[in-house]
Amino acid sequence: MSKPISNIFIHIFLLASISIYGQSISSRVVDTKTNEGIPYATVQFAENRGIITNEEGRFSINLNSRLEQQDSIYISSMGYKKTAIHFKAALDSVIYIEPKAIELNEVYLFNNDLSVDEIIEKVKENLPINYNREPIKQRLFFRQSSLNTMTKLDIEFEKSTIEELNKKFLDSVISILPRNASYYTESLCDFYRKPDEHRLYIEKAAELYDKNNEGSMEALSAKLERIFKENVKPDSYLKIKSGWFGQKVELDSIFDSSDETAEIEDELKDEGNKHFLSSKKNQLHDLYSELFYNDKTKLNFIDKSNRYEFRLKGFTAIEDEGVYVIAFDPKRSEDFRGTIYVNIEDFAIMRIDYENVNSLKRIKLLGFSYEEITYKGTTIFSKGSNNKYDLRFIDKVFGRKMGVRRPLSVIEKNKYVKGRRKQNELSMELDIINFNTEKYELVVFDSKLISTGEFSNSVENEAVKATYLSSYNPEFWEGYDIMEPNKAIREFTVSDK
Repeated sequence: MSKPISNIFIHIFLLASISIYGQSISSRVVDTKTNEGIPYATVQFAENRGIITNEEGRFSINLNSRLEQQDSIYISSMGYKKTAIHFKAALDSVIYIEPKAIELNEVYLFNNDLSVDEIIEKVKENLPINYNREPIKQRLFFRQSSLNTMTKLDIEFEKSTIEELNKKFLDSVISILPRNASYYTESLCDFYRKPDEHRLYIEKAAELYDKNNEGSMEALSAKLERIFKENVKPDSYLKIKSGWFGQKVELDSIFDSSDETAEIEDELKDEGNKHFLSSKKNQLHDLYSELFYNDKTKLNFIDKSNRYEFRLKGFTAIEDEGVYVIAFDPKRSEDFRGTIYVNIEDFAIMRIDYENVNSLKRIKLLGFSYEEITYKGTTIFSKGSNNKYDLRFIDKVFGRKMGVRRPLSVIEKNKYVKGRRKQNELSMELDIINFNTEKYELVVFDSKLISTGEFSNSVENEAVKATYLSSYNPEFWEGYDIMEPNKAIREFTVSDK
């Protein structure tokens, strides 16, 4: 072949490579029979690299030329045939995969003599050796969705001696308080973890919410401060009273404009720079702490297995490994039901689907109420290079209900004024019910065992800030691997006000 012709073929090859690897794949994995998206399917696109589909079966992959890509992507999901599809065929498409029936002879180490209780005992026996306790670095994508709904906001005006703090003003306050608020954060992180310590480096992050709500509350706060400043007397203090209980608040502590206050504000501003990192660290710590094999976890179905009823439902495969499918239900007053998927060879739990059947916590005292009403999710583990299992994926929903039904009085008192100490008073009755739901999604793209020294040398970027977005922008994550957002996030946008 002559050099000119060979050069032409080289250019054609390079152009073809760029056309595929210089872009991203956005697809949806769908069941061939039901035509429904398959959540939490594994999509492998390079050696030891992959992502997981979201709850709708959607995924996207950034085809980075630095990776040693396979010529195809491989899709596997519990109960489905493993499917290979060429990169080019996967571009902006729907990928159909077929359910797979698991035959007993496929589970080559299946022990027909074990009862479900014996399987659970072996799960417990192998907990100390099955799950990783060594220092590890994990590349992960972490999304938090916070949804707030105020279903009741009744404030009954009773009395006010300050002319501006009247029923009309109170009604205007009620009108601007948001009944529904959504707040989303997305973070691409390196998470360094030991059993007793963890560190976090956030490479990139976004915040998605309505700043109009924030501005409305700031304006309201400024207006209230002005009203109080213009109406309270020097040397006065406020007494905030609810029912039998009262709290004295010095007005100087609210309206002080001294240099000391400015210094405190500067300190708070500095702390605010660290807030995003510390918030994500705390959330990740809580998620990892609640894994079923840790102490004091709410998911106690293994630790207190005698309080649950287990049923062997059948067999399936996860990552080409045969697993028992075991359902569990609470006996008497325990809190959870669900399904665990236990590896037939080493008795490791590879996946858990769970939901609460009772409120996990309920407090009602003196007009205040708090109830944890939702605690459900899916957790998936995969085996690492040391043959120990570690976290691969979490989808968790935590919901709570909070209420206040109490009288509230704000009383201005002044012992230096002749006559009555009480100068002004604002009284009202509160009846408020609020629902808050937190949804956490975490996918681990890559895990690497590290030494104690490497952990000690890891750094955190405390001053990291999330980029504010008023509507979801897929271009923000262009060039990065993430977990695809659901419909609510994709369609979120701030209305013009």
